[in-house]
Amino acid sequence: MRAIFTPRRCDEHAGAVGRCGSISRAPGTIPRVFTPVLGLLALVAAIAAATRRHRRTASLPGRIGRLADDTTIGSAGAVRSVQTAELTLPEAALEALWSPMQLERLARTYWRFLTHVTLGLIRVDYTEAQRTVVLLRQPLRLLRFKAPEYAMDAQRGTVRWRIEDGLLVQRRGHHGDGYLQIDVQRLADVDGEPAQARIRVEVAVANFYPSIAHRLSRPVYRITQSRIHVLITYGFLRSLARLDLAASRVGRFAEDLTVDDVPDPPLPPATADQP
Repeated sequence: MRAIFTPRRCDEHAGAVGRCGSISRAPGTIPRVFTPVLGLLALVAAIAAATRRHRRTASLPGRIGRLADDTTIGSAGAVRSVQTAELTLPEAALEALWSPMQLERLARTYWRFLTHVTLGLIRVDYTEAQRTVVLLRQPLRLLRFKAPEYAMDAQRGTVRWRIEDGLLVQRRGHHGDGYLQIDVQRLADVDGEPAQARIRVEVAVANFYPSIAHRLSRPVYRITQSRIHVLITYGFLRSLARLDLAASRVGRFAEDLTVDDVPDPPLPPATADQP
């Protein structure tokens, strides 16, 4: 016997709820939460292609090795993401680079690389008190940081930007203790290469609460924003083999300043703030 079904009628005048309970939206619109996700996905192909170009290390003054990544998400949702590499370079070059002014230039080099590798889609706006990472232009503020904090001694130098807010930061992470940090540390001399020196370069994000993980899911965060961050950072670390540091936009430190003119690094590399 053939069953007879009566089509279910839906109230077409239920305000924002359209046919059969679906949410009606204007054609071509998407929920606001997907905007940064789609923007990040659009960058993946460009980032992957650009970072491949930086893998060519022949005839460069420096040599990058021991790339490593350690990214975790704590039970409360805080991300700790650390990428490290060892840079081998001539001793004379390291001595010339070991100063507060060159540490400031290293910080600027990171932002320059971010803009370059994203083909200009992401850039950094500078003010006296803040650094703002924007997608194309304001007000698409992906991340906003406080002005950098510099510390340096004879063996180690750090630059830390404390996270304030941004589209990529969930509300609980606003104006908290999250930060981005670049850490450089001298290592023992290279065996068999008396004129060469080694440093360990670390890029760390700690106590960061990503809005994508909160609003969508942690797996979505891992395959989008987290993966892109690691790709960009690996590309940045590889690019350091060129020993080509960008000129500072701010010029906070004069050329004649030494490590004695800035505070000593207060913490060991990215181990004090665990999520």
